[in-house]
Order: sequence, then C-alpha cells, then structure tokens
Amino acid sequence: MTQFKAIIIDKVGVHARPSQMIIAEVSKYKSDGKIICRDKEGNLKSIMNVLSMQIKNNDEITVVFTGEDEQAAADGVKQVMINAGLIAG
Repeated sequence: MTQFKAIIIDKVGVHARPSQMIIAEVSKYKSDGKIICRDKEGNLKSIMNVLSMQIKNNDEITVVFTGEDEQAAADGVKQVMINAGLIAG
C-alpha cells in the first residue's frame, strides 16, 4: 500500500475537469486507487465516485493505491493533481 495526504487548494474543490485528468492517469496503472475525504471513500477509476464526494477547498484528502505498480500510480496521480492546481507541489 502506498498513500499520500494533501490539502485541496483549488477554490472550487475537486470538479469535473481535474477529476477527468485523475481518472485518465489512474487508468494507466494496474493498481487499485481510492480517495478518502471526510470519512468517505471513492474509487479513483470512477469519475462519478470522485465527483459525488463533493471534495471542497481546504479539505484534507488521502489517496491510497494497492497493487504491483502502486508507487508509480501514486506518483503519477500526485503530479496530475499538482499540475491541475488541486494540491500544492
């Protein structure tokens, strides 16, 4: 298991465009990924799961990957979130 924590800095929170970017990145890996926020868990391979969590500005998230390429998946998703302006680098 590989994980990282971050604070959402985007004023709108996690919305459709960055969610789609995250889903596209996660789909490159075999590992399973989930995002945890306010005691809710969402599957990072499902845009509807991610959007339904209604993650807002200043929310703390934990992103967790399990599987054979978990470190690469976590690193890739973290970089996408930084590039999208969701989290600080």
